[in-house]
Amino acid sequence: MPIHHFLDIDALDRKTLRALIDTAAALKAKGRVPKSLKLPSAPVLAMIFEKPSTRTRVSFEVAMHQLGGQSVVLNGQDMQLGRGETVADTARVLSRYVDVIMLRTGPPQTLTELAAHATVPVINGLTCRSHPCQVMADVMTFEERKGPIKGNTVAWLGDANNVAASWVQAAARFGCKLKIACPKAFAPSPELLAWAAEEGAEIEVGDDPMAAASGADCVITDVWVSMGDADERKRNERLRPFQVTAAVMAAAKPDAIFMHCLPAHRGDEVTAEVIDGPQSAVWDEAENRLHVQKAILAWCLGAKLMAPKPVRARRAARAKPARRRRASR
Repeated sequence: MPIHHFLDIDALDRKTLRALIDTAAALKAKGRVPKSLKLPSAPVLAMIFEKPSTRTRVSFEVAMHQLGGQSVVLNGQDMQLGRGETVADTARVLSRYVDVIMLRTGPPQTLTELAAHATVPVINGLTCRSHPCQVMADVMTFEERKGPIKGNTVAWLGDANNVAASWVQAAARFGCKLKIACPKAFAPSPELLAWAAEEGAEIEVGDDPMAAASGADCVITDVWVSMGDADERKRNERLRPFQVTAAVMAAAKPDAIFMHCLPAHRGDEVTAEVIDGPQSAVWDEAENRLHVQKAILAWCLGAKLMAPKPVRARRAARAKPARRRRASR
């Protein structure tokens, strides 16, 4: 049986990604893990952190607990990995102890090397190139609030960082339009945009935040200074025009939502008025990391994903009692 790695959104097909979102939504709605989602007995997750974390650590640890398993937290500097052991040897050893590995790191090469030598599934908890777990939670949050994301418009303002890169991949896989507004020096890589174009994704990249937000169903941003970024003052100056304000949200559709992967810096990339206002979906977005990661873990561990009932079937089920009541009168 092939190993189910979750490394990047572009590595998976539309059907699998859709099933992961649907399973996450079903798990959230049920409030528990159903018996139909069969998992190995007491699975163990190893989490390697070479980057700081709040949401990734807590959501993965709670997710694994709710699935009936347990987690082992490993800090890169506390492992032999920090003393020169190769990533390949670490992968081989951990594969003998645990059922799945999650890595939060900087260089994407570390992730790919770990996955290449592990004999258990590997999950991308973040690299400097992408953050797929976050964007899967973002897609789930959008659909909770506004229905299917396909055909809708998402606006990204600010640094086109690793989260934005995963949004480019998501636009290709889920069929939404993505409008990115950023300084030219902070734009997505030409290689990523070329891939998106080949996949038929509708991506616009410009430097006008109001134009990007105009008519959008969702406006998203992230911190201007990420882990490892230098020249904080210069970055803040160049990105200041891309702050998400009430005026930016007013340019979007009246029912548009605002998302941010957190942590947020009020007064920098977003105003307090927006992130704490009625259009903000950031707390649902943060919660949905838990549900998406339960679905990803279950899939990695070989469980059959949950499919929602077809819309027509749900409508028919609601209609039948009404017909019976009319017939009895």
